[in-house]
Amino acid sequence: MDQIRFDNRVVIVTGAGAGLGREYALEFARRGASVVVNDLGVARDGSGSTHSAADAVVQEIHQSGGKAAANYDSVATPEGGKNIVKTALDSFGAVDVLVNNAGFLRDKSFAKMTIEEWDAVMNVHLRGAFCVTQPALSVMRERGYGRIIVTSSTSGIFGNFGQSNYGAAKMGLVGFMNVLKLESEKYNVHMNAIAPNAYSRMTENLIPAELAPKLQAKFNVPMVVYLCSEECRENGSIFTMGAGWYAKTAVVCAPGVCLGDGSREIRAEEVRENFAKITDLSGARPLNNNLETFQFMEPLLK
Repeated sequence: MDQIRFDNRVVIVTGAGAGLGREYALEFARRGASVVVNDLGVARDGSGSTHSAADAVVQEIHQSGGKAAANYDSVATPEGGKNIVKTALDSFGAVDVLVNNAGFLRDKSFAKMTIEEWDAVMNVHLRGAFCVTQPALSVMRERGYGRIIVTSSTSGIFGNFGQSNYGAAKMGLVGFMNVLKLESEKYNVHMNAIAPNAYSRMTENLIPAELAPKLQAKFNVPMVVYLCSEECRENGSIFTMGAGWYAKTAVVCAPGVCLGDGSREIRAEEVRENFAKITDLSGARPLNNNLETFQFMEPLLK
């Protein structure tokens, strides 16, 4: 089969000094891309900072004959986001692909969580995606081409105990993607979300160690590579994956029930009486935008 290549493409991977980000960066480089390896070099909880993580990945790419440049800026500030994109432009003259991967954890049950722990996670995951994507998208729009990945999580899509900050940020990225897919499609910029599962420094306290050989980070790489390829036309989708399993995941809307006639008052008792039909997911499907909800209300809007 023909190999997916990224020759003459410039790829930015945030948080690429270890784990999933490192695997993405190495694979893009193997396939011909020039890669900006961004990493602030922080610990699992976001503390500290060192250049060694990004430098090591860049050196590994260079030793394999690839092209890469290191960047050590924080994704959580507008200045950092602009500098990450500037590194790509200064080093390689373009930005074609952005993989928003940077992040860390501050897990704690909601009752015990501090506002500092909430803000720290929101800043790196949700604000970070904004700060890097905005300048990158500006370049992509001018060039008429781009592929963007945001990293969501099953903790946000489905929930996970002790991760209200992380889950909220990760589900927020789905909303972020859902809007940008509509704003950017006309510029040939496609955006998708991934919810990867892997045993890594971030998840070692969440995933049993005996699953580590099966849940290797590298098994998430093929989906990211394909979604970022020029031939992939997917836009605005979520993909959950791990251990070699890949599945499209979607927020869906059921047909529901129309109550009343569009003008009379509707009583809570009517909702109670029709609750089984309201909650029936038979025939549920994803919607492309918020206006598509009006089709279900059509009998009441005439």
